[in-house]
Amino acid sequence: MHFRWRARRDLLSRHAVTSPFSTAWLRGDASALSFLPDDYRHREARARAVAAAASRAVPPALLDVLGAQNARLPPSPARERNLALLAKPGTVAVVTGQQMGLFLGPLYTLYKAASAIVTARALQEETGRACVPVFWLQTEDHDLPEIDHCVIPRPGGGPCRLALELPDAATSRAPIAHRHLGPSVLPALATLRAELEAEPHAEEFLSLLERAYRPEATLAGAFTDVLSSLFADEGLVFIDPRDARLAPLAAPVHRFALQEAGALSSVLAARAEALTRAGYTVQVHVRPGSPLSFFSPDALDGPRYRLDPAQAGAWSLVGHPESSAITQDALHAALEREPLRFTTSALLRPLLQDTWLPTAAYVGGPGELAYFAQLAPLYAHAGRPMPLAIPRARFRVLDDRTRRWLGKVGLQPDEVNVPRDALLTRLATRDAPESLETPEALEARLFGAFASELERVAGQVSAVDANLQDALRRTQGTVRVAVSRLTGRYRRALARRDATAAEQVDRLRTFLFPEDAPQERILGLPYFACRIGMRALTKGVLDACVPFSGDSKDLTP
Repeated sequence: MHFRWRARRDLLSRHAVTSPFSTAWLRGDASALSFLPDDYRHREARARAVAAAASRAVPPALLDVLGAQNARLPPSPARERNLALLAKPGTVAVVTGQQMGLFLGPLYTLYKAASAIVTARALQEETGRACVPVFWLQTEDHDLPEIDHCVIPRPGGGPCRLALELPDAATSRAPIAHRHLGPSVLPALATLRAELEAEPHAEEFLSLLERAYRPEATLAGAFTDVLSSLFADEGLVFIDPRDARLAPLAAPVHRFALQEAGALSSVLAARAEALTRAGYTVQVHVRPGSPLSFFSPDALDGPRYRLDPAQAGAWSLVGHPESSAITQDALHAALEREPLRFTTSALLRPLLQDTWLPTAAYVGGPGELAYFAQLAPLYAHAGRPMPLAIPRARFRVLDDRTRRWLGKVGLQPDEVNVPRDALLTRLATRDAPESLETPEALEARLFGAFASELERVAGQVSAVDANLQDALRRTQGTVRVAVSRLTGRYRRALARRDATAAEQVDRLRTFLFPEDAPQERILGLPYFACRIGMRALTKGVLDACVPFSGDSKDLTP
């Protein structure tokens, strides 16, 4: 199936979900570039990053665990070749990562993986160095409400939200690595099949999901099985940091975070203040004096807690029900004895990743780019170079069904990305007889005429009694409210004028602008894979990715 695409350069500035920093950075604003250089745009800088990464080797112990972790995935000769390349001196990595959303979560998970693959190919071709795409599974994270669901569009109605029933989801602090899907995944799969089984390519993809998403499987395991199947031909390599065999390799990074907690929090706080002064939102809050590691005091697979400085030589566990504290000596002893009790925060994870891997570039979304702007002081303190930060590809899929609806209502895709009432009003006035005014024109005409007369009267009454001016102002306010109410009713009447158009608009918004957000941030893969075909969609995304770009595009299969 052939995909066509066209660039969309304006969407980042129009959606509140996008970090203001990443908006400015992608635009090339000098203030944003002072925090995070856009070296990915420049061939010479890319070559330097690859050369720096090539000087680092993957530890043999990590290679052994990587081989074992990837061996349990669906067979892939390309993945085996890439694992062999990682063992060779001079090979570099392009890394991306994501939380493990149900049924792969939002569409941008697919886009991130594809972007890493295409970036690795481009860097290898450009520099002659072997370059391997690696997907970092964010199994140390504990935010279940962000990943326990998947949203698919319904052609005849609003979005359908499929979710696991995990009673403790809102309060759980345990790393995702240890969470099993449980029996509630079965009704979620049944609903998915009932909604999508009529689509042309449903059986292939739904069968893949049903094989991976079993009650006894973990969220991480099922996610990895499916994503690795989609990119088996491209050899995407996966790494799960929440592995007991890797914990000793992570210990030096956590030791650094503990020993340098005060200094790191100071330089990171100064960075956050500078970002705020520059007008940017700080993506990750820095707690004064706190290390960038989490600690699980109760069990290796138990809840994890942030550490705050308490009395001299001790730490408090933020949020622990018993208000527990632990001494510095006990914390270091735990790190020596049971390093799996320690997990990384969002700011420490990149440093761990680049300690283990020869990372030339990290492919991230808008939020990740924003916290990469905070990282320079951390890397400088650790004495490590930062990898290239590269924006992932951003797509909007326009399937045949959506294109047909756009044609019926006479809209372009970008025109759907406005509030519903405003869009319906625009359609109603566009198709209405010329005698029908827009609500704005009606309000201006009604109140404008009144205001003009009121101004004339004000000149007359001021000569009679100055106190009448207050009465005139009150009358003006009362009329303004009354006209606004009338205009609101007129606007709603126009919006109801064409029920068919309203239904078509709702359908289009479900597919293109669900929950008032970009499609890729809300809708999941299942609908599109079942309608277009999972390999056709994956290949279409890969073919449409432009290395070192970051532009938004429409995909038209």
